[in-house]
Amino acid sequence: MDTIITAILLGIVEGLTEFIPVSSTGHLILASEIFGYDAEVWKVFNVVIQLGAILAVVVLYWRTFWAVGLGLLKWRPESVTFLRNVLLGFLPSAVLGFALKDYIDVLLGSPMVVAWALVLGGIAILGIEKVAKPGPASGVAQLPARQALGVGFIQCLSMIPGVSRSGATIMGALAMGIERRTAAEFSFFLAIPTMMGATTLELWDARASLAGGMGPVGWTEIAIGFGVSFVVALAVIKAFVAFVSRSGFAPFAWYRIAAGILAIWLLSR
Repeated sequence: MDTIITAILLGIVEGLTEFIPVSSTGHLILASEIFGYDAEVWKVFNVVIQLGAILAVVVLYWRTFWAVGLGLLKWRPESVTFLRNVLLGFLPSAVLGFALKDYIDVLLGSPMVVAWALVLGGIAILGIEKVAKPGPASGVAQLPARQALGVGFIQCLSMIPGVSRSGATIMGALAMGIERRTAAEFSFFLAIPTMMGATTLELWDARASLAGGMGPVGWTEIAIGFGVSFVVALAVIKAFVAFVSRSGFAPFAWYRIAAGILAIWLLSR
């Protein structure tokens, strides 16, 4: 497949799946298996284009970040608490992600792990949706430290490809009594330091190959994938928040289960 077309397709997959609880990394791994391209060649590309989706969060919530920035300059309690909660949510995955990177890389090479994680994650979402008792509407700055840190530890489950970073954080937040909109937005905000950290680590590990030339997948493909994932994610984030506030997460759970079963069948042939 032409590298430009592949870059566009992967950018669409990333933008569609980064912020909904279906696992963007898992879909990219399965896409490599289904489309038949070399996942190792596209490894750096798959990580870097996630920043395109993350940029969509910054653009859509720029007023929130601007207000927090101004508040920090004046040391306003709400802004300080917002920053504290994001840092607490990021800390566990930063520590474990760095310590377990070699093991995570092994799992990233297993499409069957992704397929089973999709199915089991879908079942978990259905269960949490039934038993969770979300509290009243609040906001990220109103979360107590223990809840923010708890979501951070749950985010570590997403190191298993197919689990879904957004799915783990959102459903973990719901299980702890955080209402749907705040759970979704906290997941979006946590994505910024988490994915920037993952991208930095991946680029550092790949520094030798980058210095020697990127082979068939170069900066042109990365720029295209980055731009496509950004545009698609802009549309998805708005629609996602409105949808889950109204309809919940069960449709995503059923999608995960169906996609996982289909993947298991295809991979077993």
